[in-house]
Amino acid sequence: MIALDFNLNFLTRDLSLYLENHVKVAFFGSGVGLSLVLGFSAAYVCYYLSSVAKKPQLVTGGEKFCHFLKEHCPVVSETYYPTFWCWEGRIQTLIRPFITAKPWVEYRNEFIKTADGGQISLDWFDNDDSVYYPDTASRPTILLLPGLTGTSRESYILHMIQQSAALGYRCVVLNNRGVSGERLLTPRTYCAANTEDLETVIDLIQSTHSSAPLLAAGVSMGGMILANYLCQKGRETSLRAAAVFSAAWDVFESTASLEKPLNRFLFNSYLTSCLQASVNRHRQILEKLFDIDHVMKAKTMREFDERFTSIMFGYATNKEYYKAASPCHKLKSVQIPVLCLNAADDVFSPGHAFPVEAAKQNPNVALLLTSHGGHIGFLEGIWPRHSTYMDRVFKQFMQTVIEQGSELENL
Repeated sequence: MIALDFNLNFLTRDLSLYLENHVKVAFFGSGVGLSLVLGFSAAYVCYYLSSVAKKPQLVTGGEKFCHFLKEHCPVVSETYYPTFWCWEGRIQTLIRPFITAKPWVEYRNEFIKTADGGQISLDWFDNDDSVYYPDTASRPTILLLPGLTGTSRESYILHMIQQSAALGYRCVVLNNRGVSGERLLTPRTYCAANTEDLETVIDLIQSTHSSAPLLAAGVSMGGMILANYLCQKGRETSLRAAAVFSAAWDVFESTASLEKPLNRFLFNSYLTSCLQASVNRHRQILEKLFDIDHVMKAKTMREFDERFTSIMFGYATNKEYYKAASPCHKLKSVQIPVLCLNAADDVFSPGHAFPVEAAKQNPNVALLLTSHGGHIGFLEGIWPRHSTYMDRVFKQFMQTVIEQGSELENL
């Protein structure tokens, strides 16, 4: 409490000096205007420190994993201070793509064939200049999965690669079919419930770099695909550990949230149009099996999934697809260490749908839940261009698993 009073006094004093030197005396001559501004500022600072800036909640089913994270990943125990002028979830979600810098990353592109005759575009960051792991055979590999319409050029992916590069790791980004400019060879794209392309890529990485530790991180829908893969494979995976960021755990609840008027206006309609644009780019091959004109008339993501995604992947109904796509129902099957970061004010993944009870029953799963951060936001600092709270969680967890991973055996 003493520290809080000191901070408030310090901020109030500096603000007073600034106003006295920069604001016209006419307004503050009587002292009333200055008092109002100082009073409002002090109240805002007090509210921010007491109600906005909070330590995250760490939920896990085992003391061993919990102790490991607290000892080696200090970020899980630190207070998260969202950017004070844009801490609300929707604002963080909207601003993040525009305000965060995009570090330059030079990729090596590779196309791989799939069993159904399609192709997957992989973007490799080999990090051949790695100081810590000069031997390419043993250099750790991080597999990254972007969000719904994301590619290897998303700022959050570039930041993860930047963090990995500093640690000496190699990265590879799995671009979902048809989103990164490549041609569709078959009338098939991707969905949150289907993990076949992810399995193909993991098998390829493992066969190419069999001596190197392999970890994965998925963001938004990429996190859902990764979580569903881990639920299906159990211990039968080459991954040593994984991180999941801003995943929609229950698709029914996520869809309902995104169909609320404001969220529909800000997010749903835009994402639907992005999905439709992707379909339209590949109209020539997709119209052989789908009524593309009908798909293009969809107004929401639910309508798009009803007319396109659920049909493409053979689900009898869209509800059947949404159930299969929701990782929350299968989390008990995860058998490797997984750290999952979500914000309670994420409209894509509402807080009441977090799989808290399921996580408490699985010693391999840890949920890190912040009060604020939005969807893939987690902005912090006055001008949050270069690093986010999510970046720090990613870096510390990946580094800790690679360097101290033996402590996680037999969770």
